[in-house]
Amino acid sequence: MKKLMFIGGILWVTSACWPTQVGFKDTGGMNEAWKAFVVQNLTIQAATCPNNYAPQLTEAIKDGIQNNSRLTLATQAADAQVLISGEITSYQVNPIAIQNGDNAAKNRLQVSVEFTITTTSPKTEESRLTISRFADFNANENLASVESGLLSSINEQIVQDILNKLMSNW
Repeated sequence: MKKLMFIGGILWVTSACWPTQVGFKDTGGMNEAWKAFVVQNLTIQAATCPNNYAPQLTEAIKDGIQNNSRLTLATQAADAQVLISGEITSYQVNPIAIQNGDNAAKNRLQVSVEFTITTTSPKTEESRLTISRFADFNANENLASVESGLLSSINEQIVQDILNKLMSNW
């Protein structure tokens, strides 16, 4: 009898904690009113940044949002509920992992970008997002030979940060 009461008590306690509704619908922070987005061409404020990097990062952001969210790319800012603009503020290579004789074993390419994300629906809001990402490479490698691969890795991280901001509003 005690065993039956114990089992009944356990069932009663666990049933009180049981969810009342289970579903697979995404309930993330992306507003349902958002249907389209626009990414304005990024500008370069960093003196050492290559001229082709801003358009490359702009396209990576467009592709990343289209492929990983329900938002579609609008052709005009007036048709979009999400407007993303920004500028590359820092592009630098620094030595890391200093060894004997003040020689670096590795170098680090670091890129910083400041974004302004404006949403027009359900109400107009503007938020700023500063992203700084890096990729390391061996000091005996020439930056020009590894730069495109490093930038590809950095772009993936930047796009993921923007998606996180849009979807979860962190």
